[in-house]
Amino acid sequence: MKFDVSRLKEMNDLDFEQVAVWPFEIKVVVSLFVAVVICGISYFAIVSPKLPLLDAAEKKEAELKLQFEAKYRLAVNLTAYKQQLAKIEEDFSSMLKSLPTRNETPGLLDDITYVGTSAGLTFRLINWENEIPKEFYTELPIKIEVSGGYHNIGEFVSKVAGLPRIVTMHDFELKAEQEGLKLSLLAKTYRAANTKNEGDKK
Repeated sequence: MKFDVSRLKEMNDLDFEQVAVWPFEIKVVVSLFVAVVICGISYFAIVSPKLPLLDAAEKKEAELKLQFEAKYRLAVNLTAYKQQLAKIEEDFSSMLKSLPTRNETPGLLDDITYVGTSAGLTFRLINWENEIPKEFYTELPIKIEVSGGYHNIGEFVSKVAGLPRIVTMHDFELKAEQEGLKLSLLAKTYRAANTKNEGDKK
């Protein structure tokens, strides 16, 4: 059926009670207009209020994808992480064994004195300072003053570093004297935080 545009001029004279006898062209135009109106009302009344929910759902989807990717990478590397954790626990256990126990700390002074005298140094002072509690361990400072030659001091520091128990050295002060050199330092050893409690229980 051919669409006659000239028939649209009759729209001003239409009778809505005679819809059945309207010309085909007018029915088409009115149908399109009604369809556009219905689509517009549907968009603003139904679709538009849902758009923020759609945006939120898309953002949530992106977040869940990132979480999934992160968990997937963890799952893929789980065996490697377990092996790494076992190695860390083994190293930590080995380090704890290197920390002196409550009963071994007095003997540590004897060890330091021995390596100092064997290196040819003269001890002027070696004494425990106040303990410093930390979260997982207790810090045990030792004030040390020795005198001797340059090479003797180097040998002493090397031997202290080689002791089976962990001993670190801090606050070095080296002064020249008539007899040689005077070395003042603060050595620190460490004890596991629960070692003291276990010793008290015993």
